[in-house]
Amino acid sequence: MAETLTGKRVALLVADGFEQVELTEPKRALEQAGATAQIVSPAGDRVKGWQHTDWGDAFDVDVPLDSASASDFHALVLPGGVMNPDALRQNEKAVNFVRGFFDQNKPVAAICHGGWTLAEADVLQGRRVTSYPSIQTDLKNAGAVWVDEEVVDDNGLITSRNPNDLPAFTAKLIEKIAAG
Repeated sequence: MAETLTGKRVALLVADGFEQVELTEPKRALEQAGATAQIVSPAGDRVKGWQHTDWGDAFDVDVPLDSASASDFHALVLPGGVMNPDALRQNEKAVNFVRGFFDQNKPVAAICHGGWTLAEADVLQGRRVTSYPSIQTDLKNAGAVWVDEEVVDDNGLITSRNPNDLPAFTAKLIEKIAAG
């Protein structure tokens, strides 16, 4: 990749049931660009992915949510899946962790159903976003301007609709982190 993210630390916040490819692809791309991409989770030592219609692989948690702080990272990634963001939006520590990135004006990237956590964090007012179409009403009700596009960048808030958008999503994320 043209951009280099050496020295950059990126949090990937997940609970059990995240869409596996929405974690593995951004993590791989970030690491190839030189970033340290770390899984942050309230789930304990391991967190389990979801692959389309069944449970996927288990992944080691790098940083427990209880000891994570937005100030320790340069950016945040919120993978989707249905179970994962539904669990995170009910976790006060997860919601506050997400809000911390906005308070510090750091890049945040959410794909698919990941926008549910953004809605709960109350950070969408007036922001242009996209998501999996079934949650567009939730995002609109949270104050977002929802559009059906492959990737949307609203002042460092990067959103995409589904796994098909991952190439554009990861490219935009890397571009934003590299730009500082």
